[in-house]
Amino acid sequence: MAVNSPIPVPSDLKAVAGIELGYAEAGVRKANRKDLLVLKLAPTATVAGVFTKNRFCAAPVQVCKTHLEQVKDGAPIRALVINTGNANAGTGEEGLKRANATCEALAGLLGCAPSQILPFSTGVILEPLPVDRIVAGLPQAIGNLRADNWFNAAESIMTTDTQPKAASRTVTIGGKQVVMTGISKGAGMIKPNMATMLGFLAFDAKLPQSLLNQLVKDAADHSFNCITIDGDTSTNDSFMLIATGAGELEITSADSAEYKQLAAAVTDLSQNLAHQIVRDGEGATKFIEVAVEDGKSVEECRQIAYSIGHSPLVKTAFFASDPNLGRILAAIGYAGVDDLDVSKINLWLDDVWVAKDGGRNPDYREEDGQRVMKKAEIVVRVKLARGNAKASIWTCDLSHDYVSINADYRS
Repeated sequence: MAVNSPIPVPSDLKAVAGIELGYAEAGVRKANRKDLLVLKLAPTATVAGVFTKNRFCAAPVQVCKTHLEQVKDGAPIRALVINTGNANAGTGEEGLKRANATCEALAGLLGCAPSQILPFSTGVILEPLPVDRIVAGLPQAIGNLRADNWFNAAESIMTTDTQPKAASRTVTIGGKQVVMTGISKGAGMIKPNMATMLGFLAFDAKLPQSLLNQLVKDAADHSFNCITIDGDTSTNDSFMLIATGAGELEITSADSAEYKQLAAAVTDLSQNLAHQIVRDGEGATKFIEVAVEDGKSVEECRQIAYSIGHSPLVKTAFFASDPNLGRILAAIGYAGVDDLDVSKINLWLDDVWVAKDGGRNPDYREEDGQRVMKKAEIVVRVKLARGNAKASIWTCDLSHDYVSINADYRS
């Protein structure tokens, strides 16, 4: 079960004008499960995305990048197609052919060019994509197209997730209402670097391509690029923003107050979706924020935060509720910040001051540390005394179940 993350209520997920969603049971890997999703977009929509930096990026990622580059030629993206159960990664030239075949089949059904389709896949790596099953399932997905299908859509992209991940927001910007809804998936192989992470967020405002490209990068940098479960960057990571243009609000400048308000709302929703991934981490029992402050740069703060968040010794201590907190200091020390003055380091667990000026706080008591470690949600706060920069990442503990889930993943 996800850590303090209730299953989304379908009626709370708001329809976004300009986008319809349809699903199918295509039997990509297992029978009788939703595993194919189509998102059909209005002609007014613009789409932007960020993708994995894994050099072994999956075939659909490569095709998506190519098709997004071709948008400049006046062919807007008309649909997205997502399958679960098979990542179509590590599949070489044949994988590209199968990803393109999926685009061609959906384009034929929707009456557009294959370059106007974006494909996404998630699941097992190094296995051929069963494109025949996907193509056979497309008519069912198109037949299910509805604006209020977000909950079914969230279920359709799950792999080892224990529950669907989705959320909505309605905000008023410049006197005009903007509706936004997003879904995400991921529970393992999570350390996005823009994990198999997928995220799709749509809103009904109108933005030009250049602004949407900026917005998706900024939102990702403050959400999906700040989470880790196991430190593994997937071959398929993708986060997409869709501005359907079907609402009343139109934004043309990044300097406007309206853009800043929209960006804040999109980032807030993106963080919510990213946190749902961490809370549903494979085998997770605790949700942990690692906040590093007073650094020389944001990059330095993140480097130290990830060193803590990736440490198996730190993560297993949290699972055991064992305040063996010297492990955190060790992770700070080997983070790779060569000129770090550890005599100035201060460390807190929630409200408990653990380490003072590089050593054990004389007032720290083991029972106080254990009290915090038993909680389901914990904040680790580190102050470096090097500058004014700060950064946070979100992670989870490492339990026996993580090993079991991944040992049994293909069975």
